[in-house]
Amino acid sequence: MDQLGVISLGEAFVDFISIDHTNNHYKQLLGGATVNVAVGTRRLGIPAYYLCKLGTDEISQFVEQEFRKESIDTSFSVHSESKKICGVYVHINTSGERYFHAYVNETPDEVLTNDELRRGVFQQAKIFYFGSGTLFHEKAKQTSEAALKYAKDSSNMIAFDANLRLKRWVSEESCRQTVTSFLKYAHIVKLAEDELNFLTETNSLEAGIEKLSKWKIPYLFITLGSKGACSVINGNKVFVPAPLVDAIDTTGAGDAFMSALLYCFHEKGMPTNFTQIKEYLQFANRVGAAVTTEIGSLSANFDKKI
Repeated sequence: MDQLGVISLGEAFVDFISIDHTNNHYKQLLGGATVNVAVGTRRLGIPAYYLCKLGTDEISQFVEQEFRKESIDTSFSVHSESKKICGVYVHINTSGERYFHAYVNETPDEVLTNDELRRGVFQQAKIFYFGSGTLFHEKAKQTSEAALKYAKDSSNMIAFDANLRLKRWVSEESCRQTVTSFLKYAHIVKLAEDELNFLTETNSLEAGIEKLSKWKIPYLFITLGSKGACSVINGNKVFVPAPLVDAIDTTGAGDAFMSALLYCFHEKGMPTNFTQIKEYLQFANRVGAAVTTEIGSLSANFDKKI
């Protein structure tokens, strides 16, 4: 049987978006980078599996309801009665501008553990995707390591997106060392330009790419914001400019870009020439740009035309 679908391993979030400047009433939205990628790939028509630990309270029920709406398979996730879903609070100032207010995680040690992983999902799926969002936690890091072994044993393509959140780490150096230690496992790596410079301790795209070359990443993708994106294969760079759009909210654009890349790799396989790489980049740029035209990371429609 052909392997189909993308596994996303991570932590589900609920974004509490204030509806006015009093910041007393909120709209609840499903969130988190790995969640966004799972939703994006599913909307593009690819089966999606989400692996995490969920609770049993009202918020966890909301999360599962949202996953069901998006037709994402959470049957390989596990439940804990004590687990509380992480919350991100976004407030509005008197000028009407949104800003990050607080990150709340009442149960930071309630994470999916390596002995709770089930090998079967890796044997079903084609791609395993993960990020650095939980690698700061030792138990979650061990889960990622176990998942990587299952993915390799199952011949999955492995995709990694840095998605650095430095406030979660005890130090910048701890973050840098941990994240770079995972680069060698991935076939596909996506970094934003500032993440590339942080991880390589450089201040230019060219220097960062050169320093990253020692990890011999088969397919490296670097997003450049409004300038577009580039891919590096065997030391050769391919640049594709971003489409012109009326951007109003860049939240989730990088996750949508990653979703589109995974769609391309899933449907067309590993690119074998620069023409194909350029097609992948153009499609990912278009999907990423579309997300910026709506407020919220999961608001825009996804276009399946490569």
